[in-house]
Amino acid sequence: MTASPVTDTSMLQEPLEKLLLQRKPDCIVQDMFHHWAADAIDKLELDIPRIVFSGNGCFATCVGENIWKFKSHWMVDSKYEPFVVPDLPNRIELTRPQLPASPFVEDNMRKSMKNCYGVVVNSFYELEPAYVEQFKKRNKAWIVGPVSLYNRNTADKAERGKKAAIDETSILSWLDSKASNSVLYISFGSSPRLAPQQILEIAYGLQASNQLFIWVITDVFKGEGTQFFIGGFMTQCWWNSTLECVCCGVPMITWPMSADQFFNEKLVTDVLKTGVKVGSLDWLLWTMEPQASVGRDMVEAVVNRLMDGGEEAVEMINKARQIGVIAKKAVEEGGSSYENAIALIKDLEDRRNSDRD
Repeated sequence: MTASPVTDTSMLQEPLEKLLLQRKPDCIVQDMFHHWAADAIDKLELDIPRIVFSGNGCFATCVGENIWKFKSHWMVDSKYEPFVVPDLPNRIELTRPQLPASPFVEDNMRKSMKNCYGVVVNSFYELEPAYVEQFKKRNKAWIVGPVSLYNRNTADKAERGKKAAIDETSILSWLDSKASNSVLYISFGSSPRLAPQQILEIAYGLQASNQLFIWVITDVFKGEGTQFFIGGFMTQCWWNSTLECVCCGVPMITWPMSADQFFNEKLVTDVLKTGVKVGSLDWLLWTMEPQASVGRDMVEAVVNRLMDGGEEAVEMINKARQIGVIAKKAVEEGGSSYENAIALIKDLEDRRNSDRD
């Protein structure tokens, strides 16, 4: 479970093939990172619908596809000169150092999606409607997220991850004693890659801001599923973290480092306008030594920008809350994601019945 996206999992290929031959299912859902599964399933010629699960949003996928299709990043004179990603509903600017150093993941995703029956996406229509439409022009797709909201058991959600070093009750009691939207939550996910000097810069910046905060440095906060409002979330912009923040109706401070995180940052800050950039500029390979790239002054400035209660901050909070309400409605009966999930099941049932006829 601690494997990175580039870990080879092909040792599972042979047992998967045996399972499919023994028990022919009505369909199989394949994570896009298990790119070898496409060949394993397709070569058996069992006519099993292969559906790819995309853990990315439609926005990030469309941005990535258009970057590699048009290659406009090679039209700029210097690496930090912004370029516009063509053929998107919004004007999206990036720089070359914000792009994956290798299109390994994108290549594997394309391999997975080739000849697949369709794609299920962990997003919801109202979050990125123009990009859902663009994605569906190229793929048969069902937008069924946020999948985390289908689990209504708060206690179960709170058990995700490892135990926190600080007792959950004391954290919640401390939060209850603070004003609404006054606390910043800081977490860089389950596998953060921060240089020791960068951690110091964050600490100094937080101290100088005089804002209240909860900072997860070495582990995932055990209480991530509890229902309380925190004023903001400083995040690495993994898609799951981004979606969970959206579901809670909380604005973000974005600090992307790798994968699709720079793309997700653009969705949050440029399209949804529910977050502010900390100023991270360079994509970081797993094999690279992390550096202190964001100084304490930048940390202080962006924290105060989100947490100072000013007009811009209030507007971001209001937008984030509105989107959070819509996210919850999407998975309820009659909501867009609920209906998409029903449509997927009906599609598979119709296909099975047609085969029997």
